[in-house]
Amino acid sequence: MKIVHVITRLILGGAQENTLLTCEGLHARGHDVTLVTGPAIGPEGELMTRARRGGYRLVVLDAMRREIHPLRDLRAYRDLIALLRELKPDVMHSHSSKAGILARRAAAKVGGMKIVHTVHGLPFHPYQARWMNLLYVRLEKRASRHTDAIISVANAMTRQALAAGVGRPEQYVTIYSGMETDLYTEPAADAAKFRASLNLPPDALLVTQVSRLAELKGHEYLIEAAAGLEERIHFCFVGDGHLRAQIEEQIRRKGLSPRFHLTGLIGPEQIPAAMQASDIVAHCSLREGLARTLPQAMLAGKPVVSFDVDGACEVVDHNTGVLLDPRNVPDLRAAIELLAASEDLRQALGQAGREKCLTLFDHRRMVEQIEALYAKL
Repeated sequence: MKIVHVITRLILGGAQENTLLTCEGLHARGHDVTLVTGPAIGPEGELMTRARRGGYRLVVLDAMRREIHPLRDLRAYRDLIALLRELKPDVMHSHSSKAGILARRAAAKVGGMKIVHTVHGLPFHPYQARWMNLLYVRLEKRASRHTDAIISVANAMTRQALAAGVGRPEQYVTIYSGMETDLYTEPAADAAKFRASLNLPPDALLVTQVSRLAELKGHEYLIEAAAGLEERIHFCFVGDGHLRAQIEEQIRRKGLSPRFHLTGLIGPEQIPAAMQASDIVAHCSLREGLARTLPQAMLAGKPVVSFDVDGACEVVDHNTGVLLDPRNVPDLRAAIELLAASEDLRQALGQAGREKCLTLFDHRRMVEQIEALYAKL
């Protein structure tokens, strides 16, 4: 098949990793694959370098940007129409909100192809202005009318989209976001080096969160929880973003600087080592599709603590970690305290999590499911 994938930007992120693994997998299976994206702009790092090594065609449209900009968005839309007319794909598969809205409309205008869209995370949510939610719901409703199939990375995404009136039940299929599972299950040579780089005390227990330092990622709740925990429990924030200075200031105000370690941006190849160097992995985000950091931690054999948002409950349960009400700092503190007190419990939860995620999140399984969906269409 001739397949075109379209995504807004190739920063370091779950949707982007998912898309690259899909393109690489389909290319390896002999399909004619083109990936269309905008510039990898932002402090979150980039995956453009990996995309250029993928062996498939990569097209960068300068007008494709995350921010709403009517004139630039119109230019991106016209560029997509011209490109799709030139390529004449069998399938156009879009990812992320901006690319999903523009590319699906362009594909419908050109015609002659099946249209697929993956919901990695919905653009409308309770923490956003009402007018913006109304706008995004309206745009997503219109885009769904041009869509042959909608892939959700979690069942929660399907439920929320249908509740908002986006699409029809028969359009949706859940395909969990695949990853290179071997990188997490095999011992990481750099795990000890990562831990040593933090200058931890010999008896320290490390709680790590991997995410952008941005709104709704919940770093403030971990900082609040840390204030009531014993001093041997240290915390590591892996990632970067525009809220870094604000987060560092909150840590200083609480007098917790010796126990908090901010690594800044690290490459995706270093994430397995960060997971394996940790004792507990926490994810306090208030909004996710299904955070990749949860199955990554579980594949590394680590217990997880997560707020019960979106698709988190589809991987985290009483056998694999602790699921909490969002923003509940006392329960977050108690969960970390419980896991910190028992190495046996941490190992039991970590082992169960690994077994649960091994097949469910294997990237080869994801590619097989997506390829089968295309063939069915």
